[in-house]
Amino acid sequence: MEHVQVGWVAAIIIGGLAGWFAEMFMGGNQGLLMNIILGIVGAIIANALLGVFGIVLGGWIGYLIAGFVGACILIAVGRAIRR
Repeated sequence: MEHVQVGWVAAIIIGGLAGWFAEMFMGGNQGLLMNIILGIVGAIIANALLGVFGIVLGGWIGYLIAGFVGACILIAVGRAIRR
């Protein structure tokens, strides 16, 4: 089976959704641009962390899940640093 990759436009859209979901879950108010950044960077971090354990999430749904998990991690780390 072919490995499905997410394009740049889709990464922005999915990253924005993942960041927004994380913002709602964690109770924050970052704004649209920060949600997109959190979602995309969060997906990269979460995929790297999950890859260490042998878990690979692919496609749009996998990117959304990884983005959500990673964005939640980034929000939590950001809050811990600010305190």
